[in-house]
Amino acid sequence: MAAQVIVVGNEKGGAGKSTLAIHIVVGMLHAGHRVAILDLDLRQRSMAHFFANRAAWTAANGHVLPMPVEPDIGDGKALAKAPSDEQLARFETAFAEVQDCDVIVIDTPGGDTALSSAAHARADLIVTPMNDSFVDFDLLGQVDPVTLDLLKPSIYSESVWEARKQRAIKEGRHAAIDWLVVTNRLAVAEARNRRRLEEKMLKLAKRVGFRVGPGLRDRVIYRELFPFGLTVADLSADIRPVAVSLAHVAARQEMRNLMQAMGVEDSDAGSTLGQAALDAAA
Repeated sequence: MAAQVIVVGNEKGGAGKSTLAIHIVVGMLHAGHRVAILDLDLRQRSMAHFFANRAAWTAANGHVLPMPVEPDIGDGKALAKAPSDEQLARFETAFAEVQDCDVIVIDTPGGDTALSSAAHARADLIVTPMNDSFVDFDLLGQVDPVTLDLLKPSIYSESVWEARKQRAIKEGRHAAIDWLVVTNRLAVAEARNRRRLEEKMLKLAKRVGFRVGPGLRDRVIYRELFPFGLTVADLSADIRPVAVSLAHVAARQEMRNLMQAMGVEDSDAGSTLGQAALDAAA
């Protein structure tokens, strides 16, 4: 069977694509899948840096954690300056190298680029994070400035529609691209306009054809663990580089909810976190 291709995409920067991609990869690894990663955000390469940190931290501390396969695409900054044809050729080569994996997770750059379009055309599942504001919603759908009624799909929705069309032409209607939109970086306090935003999201979901799923709140723990290459799913009695609290248990549940929305049953990895947090809180 071919690898499942998950593309984390959104043409707007600052929506938390790399954070979401990192957690999807680690969740898949703990669920027992052989995962490959392709970081197409060539200038920043946050996902690639995260797993480099993971390899270095675990080696230095004598721990073993699951790692993804990462094909070599060369110097990202140099490739970012290369012509589109060269970028696409490098992508196709790297993509072909990891077809024996169960899952390929692709982190895409912000903006409409040739690399991003190529990745979306390969997707089995597109996961789109967006902040809980109408600023981010504008990328998916346009609303009337007076009534806030939904007017029409916007630029990124049209890009996904085009990817779906090209996939159907190439592989037939059975090769449909699933699309999951998650509200990411939610503030812990309930936002005033969230209910209105959710209403418009559900209407647009029916019109454009995506599912709405749970995202990750804006929690300190996600940023604290990045330098170590860890997520809350990795924490245990032995692996605890930061103080554990009850808030981390909630973060772990958020990650579980995300994986379940993607159709992945989480493994027992990190199941000791709940008791560790209760002990710490006590």
